[in-house]
Amino acid sequence: MSFTIITDTSANLPSKLLKERDIHVIPYYYSIGDKEFSCLDTDGFDGGKFYKAMRMGAEIKTSAINFQAYVDFFTPFLESGSDILFVSMSSGISSSYRCSEIAAKELREKFPNRKLCLLDTIGASLGEGLFALRAADMRDEGIGIEEVHSTLESEKMCMYQVFTVDDLMYLKHTGRLTGSAAIVGNMLQVKPILKGNENGEIVNFSKVIGRKKAVDALAQRYNMLVKDPESQIVGIAHADCNEDADYLIELLNKKKPPKEILKVMYEPVTGSHVGPGTLALFFMGDSSVRFR
Repeated sequence: MSFTIITDTSANLPSKLLKERDIHVIPYYYSIGDKEFSCLDTDGFDGGKFYKAMRMGAEIKTSAINFQAYVDFFTPFLESGSDILFVSMSSGISSSYRCSEIAAKELREKFPNRKLCLLDTIGASLGEGLFALRAADMRDEGIGIEEVHSTLESEKMCMYQVFTVDDLMYLKHTGRLTGSAAIVGNMLQVKPILKGNENGEIVNFSKVIGRKKAVDALAQRYNMLVKDPESQIVGIAHADCNEDADYLIELLNKKKPPKEILKVMYEPVTGSHVGPGTLALFFMGDSSVRFR
């Protein structure tokens, strides 16, 4: 009944945890100048240095995972007789998932006796990674790949992903805000509160004045929308703002403490799109939570 779980580096899971849970990872790549990198070893990633370089003006370029990369990565597992569950970054923010679908179609024809299930988490960072861990839990309980896939498909609309950013200019560069809105926001210390919507796209749904109020706003959304916190792992990802992440943990534990909180540094590919100082919170609510 066992099967192989594969995710991508956007899932933002610590390398040690990936090894412990037997989760395999296909890398996204990013480039600084003419040098290309991947971040398969998140434990060795120097986030402070990376985000400092961004603050000083380093330009980071990223690319989607292409069709052939998926074929090359999946094939050895299928050849060895293993079925695959692939837990992917949102199709709403990357073309990579579409490439995995094309690769899967070809590989299913080549390996008709193998199962290859794809999950578009409509999430990123721990909004994706927590589902990879959930898949590992069910696999280790002896649940079959098709039931695991079906369960995660039904649960993904319950994942709430809310975040704030320190510098609105990074959102301008990714087309999320107009240039004038970005400049005025920075001048007035207006901090947007953003979320992943029902299509896995990033939307700005609120704003507050000041960083502390922005962190408070994340905790307020959690207290209002979380479901059964005592039975779930809640995720926090930050882009070199550890003190804010710790303050958020403090707030979460005050009223509705979760079973566990997983705190990670944003890996470089996803982090380069949201920018240094980003703080994100991931938790499970009800099936309508993405609309709220």
